[in-house]
Amino acid sequence: QVQLVESGGGLVQAGDSLRLSCVASGRTLNWYAMGWFRQAPGKEREFVAAITWSGGNTNYADSVKGRFTISRDNAKNTVYLQMNSLKPEDTAVYYCAAGKLSTDVAAHYDYWGQGTQVTVSS
Repeated sequence: QVQLVESGGGLVQAGDSLRLSCVASGRTLNWYAMGWFRQAPGKEREFVAAITWSGGNTNYADSVKGRFTISRDNAKNTVYLQMNSLKPEDTAVYYCAAGKLSTDVAAHYDYWGQGTQVTVSS
């Protein structure tokens, strides 16, 4: 089993930056692909970014491409999501997830954190 805990969310203004962290326990993340998803009120959970187990490949939703960066430090069992130039439409609960494949499909991930709230005011 893998337990994931997100942190780093908060209330910021449009144009600000935040860095989310996702720390794993219970098992090393070394062999897992990691993803970030988000869910806004009244909307379905949507893909944000993913990274392969080695960190060699990443992919992003079009809505965040060029503004968000996913990275990982396997020695620290941690995955990050650097979010720059935040917009009000980025407001959501952000979840990290671990799975065998680095995909944009939530069902492909086996483990999920509880989420961290990000609120961007205009």
